[in-house]
Amino acid sequence: MSMFRAKKLDIGSFVNIRVIRDHSKRKAFAEHEPERQALRYIIRNTTLPARTRAEAQLQLTKMHCYTRPTQIRNRCLIGGKSRGVFRDFRLSRFVFREQALAGNIPGVKKASW
Repeated sequence: MSMFRAKKLDIGSFVNIRVIRDHSKRKAFAEHEPERQALRYIIRNTTLPARTRAEAQLQLTKMHCYTRPTQIRNRCLIGGKSRGVFRDFRLSRFVFREQALAGNIPGVKKASW
């Protein structure tokens, strides 16, 4: 686990353990994604011998769980909440509202019609 933890965090916001873990998971996923895709391609390729495909499947299962895309959860960068998060901004709805009303998010303003 510590091998995936970032030596220096470049988050720049309120930091709790959930945000740090999410950051570590995203970095590990980005780093190992090409290798995972290559292994998945080998596994799905039916023209290859069964032994090669089985070895690739074994390698894929032995990879760390942080390298899986299902481990990544959208979290608010400021508060660390995992529910009610806007994907485009990576902010929870409450924090998004506060930041938008304060004018800290470019291109966002309160609707009026």
